[in-house]
Amino acid sequence: MVSRSYSNLLELASGEAPPPSSLGPRRLPRVMTATGIISDPDSDTDSDSNSDTDSASSRPRIIVVGNHLPLRIQPDPTSLVAGLSFSWDHDSLLLQLKQDYQNASPKTDFLYVGCLRDYNHLSLVDQESVANHLLESFNCVPVFLPGDLLGRFYHGFCKQYLWPLFHYMLPLSPDLGSRFDRNLWQAYVSVNKIFADRILEVINPDDDLLWVHDYHLMVLPTILRKRFYRVKLGFFLHSPFPSSEIYKTLPVREELLRAVLNSDLIGFHTFDYARHFLSCCSRMLGLSYQSKRGYIGLEYYGRTVSIKILPVGVHLEQLKSVLSLPETENKVRELIEQFWNNGRVMLLGVDDMDIFKGISLKLLAMEELLKQRVEWRGKVVLVQIANPARGRGKDVEEVQNDIRSTVKRINEVYGGPGYKPVILLDEPMQFYERIAYYVTAEVCLVTAVRDGMNLIPYEYVISRQGNDGLDQVFRANGSGSMVPKKSMLVVSEFIGCSPSLSGAIRVNPWNIEAVGDAMDCALTMPEAEKQLRHEKHHRYVSTHDVGYWAKSFLQDLERSCKDHATKRCWGIGFGLRFRVVALDLNFRKLSMEHIVGAYRRARRRAVLLDYDGTLMPQQGSIDKSPSAKSIEILNKLCGDKKNVVFLVSARGRDTLSGWFGQCQNLGMAAEHGYFLRLRRDAEWETCIQVADCSWKQIAEPVMRLYTETTDGSTIEDRETALVWSYEDADFDFGSCQAKELLDHLESVLTNEPVSVKSGPHIVEVKPQGVSKGLVARRLLATMEEKGVSPDFILCIGDDRSDEDMFEVITNVATSGTLAPDAEIFACTVGRKPSKAKYYLDDTAEIVRLMQGLASVSEQTVSSSEVE
Repeated sequence: MVSRSYSNLLELASGEAPPPSSLGPRRLPRVMTATGIISDPDSDTDSDSNSDTDSASSRPRIIVVGNHLPLRIQPDPTSLVAGLSFSWDHDSLLLQLKQDYQNASPKTDFLYVGCLRDYNHLSLVDQESVANHLLESFNCVPVFLPGDLLGRFYHGFCKQYLWPLFHYMLPLSPDLGSRFDRNLWQAYVSVNKIFADRILEVINPDDDLLWVHDYHLMVLPTILRKRFYRVKLGFFLHSPFPSSEIYKTLPVREELLRAVLNSDLIGFHTFDYARHFLSCCSRMLGLSYQSKRGYIGLEYYGRTVSIKILPVGVHLEQLKSVLSLPETENKVRELIEQFWNNGRVMLLGVDDMDIFKGISLKLLAMEELLKQRVEWRGKVVLVQIANPARGRGKDVEEVQNDIRSTVKRINEVYGGPGYKPVILLDEPMQFYERIAYYVTAEVCLVTAVRDGMNLIPYEYVISRQGNDGLDQVFRANGSGSMVPKKSMLVVSEFIGCSPSLSGAIRVNPWNIEAVGDAMDCALTMPEAEKQLRHEKHHRYVSTHDVGYWAKSFLQDLERSCKDHATKRCWGIGFGLRFRVVALDLNFRKLSMEHIVGAYRRARRRAVLLDYDGTLMPQQGSIDKSPSAKSIEILNKLCGDKKNVVFLVSARGRDTLSGWFGQCQNLGMAAEHGYFLRLRRDAEWETCIQVADCSWKQIAEPVMRLYTETTDGSTIEDRETALVWSYEDADFDFGSCQAKELLDHLESVLTNEPVSVKSGPHIVEVKPQGVSKGLVARRLLATMEEKGVSPDFILCIGDDRSDEDMFEVITNVATSGTLAPDAEIFACTVGRKPSKAKYYLDDTAEIVRLMQGLASVSEQTVSSSEVE
């Protein structure tokens, strides 16, 4: 059979018109029908199936990407699909978020992309068979990784380097984790690229929402953004994000930060994690964030990257269904008989067997309790459920050996006939069994030294709420009723769920004595207080479940992407430093060809230039004086009789006179325009009446106080202004102090004729009414009075004080005072909200522009001299 594409080529060659059905637009493929093969939307189908396809393609779709697919896989010799059987993993968070979300939005489709847990060794034929089956039956797209690459990616870079670092463990020695290995990093990037390839096979970038999960796939946003500039992409980090002091030890720190910033929305469980991420962006990338109407946003090359802070919840329906199972009730009866009917009080710990869960610290606290509180011996029992470790290596073995030896020691010292104070359950356990332990435990202990979230306390609270069937089980076994409901939690202050559990007893797990006291407090707390704490926790946990979390995140993702269509986008940078520049449709980069052409045509020109941050970078050099090259450029511009060139700066007039004394015809405005002179041999004038500076006696002591408490900050006393600078101070602390200083100065100077403004690394106090806009207005008025109104105006600046100039020249353009053919260029430095209509990326581009204009002026002057 001849394929559709080939038959179209034959039609074109023969000159025959194609049939009407083939003239319509091709739809973007939606699904992958086989490994690496995308279905052809123009394949021969009848009209009914076409309408069904159109209907299905119009449904909203969410692509959820995680390291593993939410599937359970079992060998099955009878299966025709690679000898494997597949079923949903109902314990997987990725599946739970779908189930709860679809309860509220049933018309939303979910597609999963991820690896098959422990089954990446399949042959190519089996891979194709499995891929087809999973797509058709489960809406899952499997990612197959070669065994050696998987080992270097997951057990190498992820588990041996990135995961410990994010949990605050630095590889100071070989025993404390693996050192950074470039080969493992390359494996990490390679796996992320393989994930991207699979996503590209199925994504519809105009409609689909893409939700990437956790630290295994942190560079995936960059790879996808490089392919689709407007892809709607959210990323959620389920682990802690370390403080900047820890994170900056990562050799690829900038690559990971920039990669994650290619998301539209970045989610964290707690404000601490988000604060650490924002601090890293500030310290390492120079990015600042703003909070607007409750939303935190980072401006990143014209894109607003939103930050979401919301802890994940539990799957309520699953927990309630398990609580109602007969197996659960039977297990509860068994535990009541084992503990309650023998006068035992159960303390419960449920943790993975890894170095950060703090199981050993919990056991030591239990030992301290038995040592200090003799009355609890023979009564209290700590049941520690230890789930199998997710990682592997020497550290896991050491943790297991330490836990077993500690349990043995405690039981030998404090145990007796028929009584073991600690029961360690380290074999795999069914979920209903764990729920039964929650139901019968008087106190739940979570003493992890660092954990991203940890849902154990949430599950415990829901389980202790119970149901009518469990109430009957308790009454039938002579243990009273579970009514009124109560629960007690002792939780580490270093886990993600801790801030949301205000009724829990929070502890520092490293303080063994304090944890032991907290355990005693939980046991002896009055019943009424236990009930109140349980009610408070249950209200929160039952209303902030996994469905609430997923719905809130996806709603914010849609909100973050709503302005995609209103931006013009293009990519810059190579490799993992790639990013997308997004501009408003009316805000564009200044074209050298365009402005040079306008400059050549002009009969009279006005040029207004800021200095710091425009001709001179704000940072990078201690010496802020102009270079010989800058002086040469300015002299060439000033030497052109068609030009009036003004330097408008916040610096003092003495400084400007010393720096630019070689520029004969350069006009200068000092201290934001308070002082003004038209050329070097002219006298300095003032734009407003001479200011009374007695306010300095109030402001200077306040600034001095903040200078003393902020190492690296300085005060500059200008003739009419005071400037507090924190350029050489710690950025985060300096920014915090600047906000406080701004409020303090505004308070004490309320009745003074001054304005208090903040700028890049400064807080400035200056007389009211002084602005760079005054300089622009006066210059244009003077030229108009002389009958030489400009038909070319160029104004360049970089910060908030320059916006006044932009506003003045923009208003002049619409006022009708200039010639109809006048061309006006208001240009800011960097992409940011501005009244300017143009921008250039940095000071280097500004200098290149001015050098180009100076060359045109030099040619004009040379031609005039020849004539």
